[in-house]
Amino acid sequence: MYNAEDRLRATFTSGLNGDAGAYREFLADLTRLLRGYIRKRIPQMHDDVEDIVQEILLAVHNARHTYRTDEPLTAWVHAIARYKLMDFFRARARRGSLTESIDDYIDIFAAPDDEPGEARRDIGKLLDHLPDKQKLSIMHVKLHGLSVAEAARLTGLSESAVKVSVHRGLKALAAKVRGMA
Repeated sequence: MYNAEDRLRATFTSGLNGDAGAYREFLADLTRLLRGYIRKRIPQMHDDVEDIVQEILLAVHNARHTYRTDEPLTAWVHAIARYKLMDFFRARARRGSLTESIDDYIDIFAAPDDEPGEARRDIGKLLDHLPDKQKLSIMHVKLHGLSVAEAARLTGLSESAVKVSVHRGLKALAAKVRGMA
């Protein structure tokens, strides 16, 4: 059976090898998937979906040389999509057109992807670049859903140290992914 991952990977790698038709096919398939992905996460902001999809497509195109063929393509794209979505919310907040805190939309970034196993592997690899204190704090609070107090008890850190570790770790991960995009 030829699933979305296999089809996207085949057309993407063919495109990387110079097949312009396959690359156009990849972009068309990816556009459809991204529209659904973004609409599902921001149904109340329907007018912004196309702009975000275009930003993601541009980031994927610009970062295409960083893709490792032994990695799941959809997880790589989802990571880029999440950061572009986060950038969208930050930009709206700076312009004053977002009256709520970005924290009000945290469930968008915590929502499960269609390929959770692949996403978990990619997140694990990204987290491996962080110091243990940041890695463990992010894993406990953001990935496992523990409270800051519970994470502090498990790690032996103070609650404020857990909060700082999460913040610094997420900032470092964002910078790393931005460097890939």
